[in-house]
Amino acid sequence: MDRFQNTGQPDWDWWGRMWPTPGATLRRLGLASGDRVVEIGSGNGYFALPAARIADPSTVYAVDVDESLLAELDALAAEQGIDNVATVEGDARSLPELLPEPADFALLANAFHGIEDGAAFVEGVAAALAADGRFVVVNWRDLPREETTIGGEPRGPPTDLRLPPEATRRAVEDASELHLAREVDLPPYHYGLVFER
Repeated sequence: MDRFQNTGQPDWDWWGRMWPTPGATLRRLGLASGDRVVEIGSGNGYFALPAARIADPSTVYAVDVDESLLAELDALAAEQGIDNVATVEGDARSLPELLPEPADFALLANAFHGIEDGAAFVEGVAAALAADGRFVVVNWRDLPREETTIGGEPRGPPTDLRLPPEATRRAVEDASELHLAREVDLPPYHYGLVFER
């Protein structure tokens, strides 16, 4: 099995321009205190750290294939006094085996377009969720890449990899018993889809 595709980990300055208030974004997507969270493809924690503050006292499992990014996340959590983040090195397509407990809130941000076997991935996420758990996909809108600029430069995946909300919805619903509960507009260039059983 090939490694989970990564289209590049932006730096914190870039993330800050795109998501100046990540905690507020997570709340809009439905994250609440007490939710057991898994962030799939967490990188060095731009969403995992604010998720931990919101979900406290529950654990946020930050899953990524890149050990160095997880080490950065561990260091940042320690610096910020956040003790409810657990980093997990592994391929997200084996999610049920990676987590010690079911998740109430599974987040995949900016990466759905890079998954080769989407059906197997979605099945794994669904199997890792609690009975009333939610799977949240944050995705780039299907705009031409040259129109999605940050700091004056085009950013995001190539235009041909971008999926409109309906295509993302079909991919998740066709592969699992999950269904779309709501769509959240995340300006300027993203949408969020919240799936439930």
